[in-house]
Formats: sequence, C-alpha cells, structure tokens
Amino acid sequence: MPATKAQQRAVNKYMKENYDRVNLTIPKGRKEQIKAHAEAHGESVNGFITRAIDETIERDSGKE
Repeated sequence: MPATKAQQRAVNKYMKENYDRVNLTIPKGRKEQIKAHAEAHGESVNGFITRAIDETIERDSGKE
C-alpha cells in the first residue's frame, strides 16, 4: 500500500531533521560494483559507504 501524503510529509520532515545528505558522483559502472559489494556483505549501499567512511576516518586518525 502506498504511503499517504501525510505519511510522506512526516518521513521527509524526520529525514530533514535527523540526517544530512551528500551527493556522490562516481564514474559510470562503479555504482553497480559498489552495490554488488554491499549486497555480498549483507549491507545497503548507504550502509557500506558510511562504514567505509567511518573506518577510513578511524584509520587515518591514528596517523596524526
């Protein structure tokens, strides 16, 4: 069943208040590679990218 307009407004409000958005531009074909990798590891694309960023920040923080 599709969401009502009121439900969609509530979701949009929640997202705006609780999340930042990042527009990511990658070379053609890379999206499918990222999606396949994420799925192979039981993650969403967003979850995989977030984890990759977190792990890189943690790794790089130890180099200071």
